[in-house]
Amino acid sequence: MQYKTINFSKYSSIKIGPSLDVALLEECSDYDPSFTLLGAANNTLIGNKPPPLMILSKKYDFIKIKDSTLIIGGATPSGKIASFCKKHNIAHFEFLSHLPGTLGGLLKMNAGLKEYEIFEHLLEIYTCAGVYQKEKIEHGYRFTNISSPILEARFSLEYGFDPTKVEMFHAMRSNQPNIPSAGSCFKNPSGDYAGRLIEAVGLKGKRKGAMEFSSVHANFLVNHGGGSFEDAIYLIEEAKKKVLENFQILLECEIEILENT
Repeated sequence: MQYKTINFSKYSSIKIGPSLDVALLEECSDYDPSFTLLGAANNTLIGNKPPPLMILSKKYDFIKIKDSTLIIGGATPSGKIASFCKKHNIAHFEFLSHLPGTLGGLLKMNAGLKEYEIFEHLLEIYTCAGVYQKEKIEHGYRFTNISSPILEARFSLEYGFDPTKVEMFHAMRSNQPNIPSAGSCFKNPSGDYAGRLIEAVGLKGKRKGAMEFSSVHANFLVNHGGGSFEDAIYLIEEAKKKVLENFQILLECEIEILENT
């Protein structure tokens, strides 16, 4: 098995984590389920002693059109997908211009903006465990039951790229901080917003070391530079505790926390 050394304090979007040797998945015969598969680490908080990690190799970074189907590799960055769709006048992927990550990670968490989700125009995924039609995959708000590496996905192909949607998605992101974070820290509970709850318990702008629940948007845990895993966890636990005490709502992390306890 081949490995790549990754410094997660530079690689991850929240800029936290040690430098680690990460396994490269080139063929499914390389896959070891005891390893945690990562995408671009945009929605991930990596501790000092995480489980063994693995990423897809560049072999799975591709986009092609075949038989009225859009075929995308699991390691393909969202920005590359958005640019390809703009260049080729392909509809329904405009939101990816404002949603970081790789396709595999985006599919794994059914990522999206508001009502626009990556699963909306999905046909099927190719994994190390076989091919799965969309209808056979359990999925919902920021959730799927996909457990095998996503090597490739196929989407229905429709033309008509809409630049007004790009502007709309840009406006949706205008209230979010532009310093390092892992995106939304918590999932929105049914009928409410995690950011509102965090602000209501007095934690908007709360800082521990270099980590802070952003004063711009309370559901973003941001790193002002040199932030630590321990300080991030402290704030996450504080928010869960105070929201539960005040609203009887248990916040669920949207960030994936990787640390052996």
